[in-house]
Amino acid sequence: MNFVSIVNFLLIAGVVQGFVFNLVTLFVKKKFDRVIVFLNLIVFFISLNNLQRWLIAHGYVSDLFLIRQLLIPWYFFIVPMFYAFLIYFIKIEQKVNNYLKTSAVIFISELIIRLCLISYVYYEVPDRDVTVIYNYTNVEDIFNLFYMIFLFGNASLIVFRRHHLLAYILSYDDLNWIKWFFRFGVINIGFFAVALAIKVKTGNQDAYKFLNLFTSILIYWIGYQGMYKYHVLRDRIILRSSLESENVSIASNEIEDSKKEDDDFFNAKHDKDFERIKDHIIKNKLYLDPLLSMEALAMDMGMSKSYFSKLINSYSDYNFSDYINSLRVAQAKKFLANDEFSDYTIVSIGLECGFNSKSTFYTAFKKFTNQTPTAFRAEF
Repeated sequence: MNFVSIVNFLLIAGVVQGFVFNLVTLFVKKKFDRVIVFLNLIVFFISLNNLQRWLIAHGYVSDLFLIRQLLIPWYFFIVPMFYAFLIYFIKIEQKVNNYLKTSAVIFISELIIRLCLISYVYYEVPDRDVTVIYNYTNVEDIFNLFYMIFLFGNASLIVFRRHHLLAYILSYDDLNWIKWFFRFGVINIGFFAVALAIKVKTGNQDAYKFLNLFTSILIYWIGYQGMYKYHVLRDRIILRSSLESENVSIASNEIEDSKKEDDDFFNAKHDKDFERIKDHIIKNKLYLDPLLSMEALAMDMGMSKSYFSKLINSYSDYNFSDYINSLRVAQAKKFLANDEFSDYTIVSIGLECGFNSKSTFYTAFKKFTNQTPTAFRAEF
């Protein structure tokens, strides 16, 4: 199997994968909103574009003159759909409408121009010479390339420069995966620019093979990474609002202390100081902060670090880090045991309870309960 055959196989495999992703999302997923719609449209237009190129490369094109020349620029919608997905993902919806309308107008205009040229060549040009259609396609591709760069640049400015627009979303997602999306986007547009330059200069379209290969791989990453991250984000937003309810939040009287009566350190003053620390952490939900530090907390309580640490170690039998993680696990257990939150991802619950990653959540949960979050949820 040569390189071209491998690329063609991956191309059609990516197309099938893209359409399957769309169908599964449409008919299986219960939660469906604009972010999911635009994410699916990115995958859909990449799949349509690659399917069209695969059909042309294999000669599966109708003999009808209209069909042979009607090369629809499905790729044109990829960047506008990504732009809309990004805007809705980071919750600044007012930024999206104008570009979507402009993109739709441009796309429809290009189709109308192409249909007019096809009609002109079919009825007016001797021997139906398609040179004028070929030249128009080059002009159209060049225009679309610059429009995509413009729109992609605007999206980049929002993520990398206009940090004031991201304040809300950064409390839920660090957007590192979005930044990788931009890196892949630069590579993709670069492949397109090189392939287009070669095509315009030499008429050779083989350079598009690299572009097609890259977009086929990109379908997998876009679909699953985007869907996973969005579900976690959406769940975290709802979980955070739920934490305001006393029915979901842990309470001080639910957390047992580990006081040893025969230890000289235990007395009325220390009892009172520890209860003050515990109440302060739990009532203010400080354990939900993944960056919570013992130094800052001791300062807030007006205690020395050593005295604060001694209280935590003595009254809880844990060091500070483990004590805070025990509160986070207690909070996670309340979510996992509640049927109201059975559709929420375990990862989103762990992150919203103060853990900074899935692995630290699972490790801590297993340490304090001797079972995984999945096994614990299954009991309820």
